[in-house]
Amino acid sequence: MELLREAKMSDHEKISNLLTQLDDPGTEKFMALQLQRLLQHPDESIFVYESDGNVLGFMSVHFIPQLALEGDFARISYFAVDEVVRGKNIGSLLEAHAVTLAEERYCDRIELHCNFKRVKAHQFYQKQGYEEVPKYFVKSLKK
Repeated sequence: MELLREAKMSDHEKISNLLTQLDDPGTEKFMALQLQRLLQHPDESIFVYESDGNVLGFMSVHFIPQLALEGDFARISYFAVDEVVRGKNIGSLLEAHAVTLAEERYCDRIELHCNFKRVKAHQFYQKQGYEEVPKYFVKSLKK
């Protein structure tokens, strides 16, 4: 049975494993705490794609209020599909669900940041209708 559902605390290990596949190792040390915090956040949605009891993908979407525009905007913070099942439409289902949630919250756009090395991810996003915006600034607060 296949299911798209809200994440729950028992998903923390699988979400951590999916992040490791994306070259974000070490999250198992704090994933349970972070997941607990975000599941309680009113402007956050984390959902998973599950098949026969196995979490095969997840997405984290944050909704950000805007001051100078009428609608909010949505930001895909994290998004991963198990490498064994990539190309099986799971990513498209997760992304479509994010669009639905954003429309329900009257968002005027969805944005995301994707490492320049993830060329296949860029192709996926472009296929979904995303456009590259050329300038983005970051100030690191970690020393």
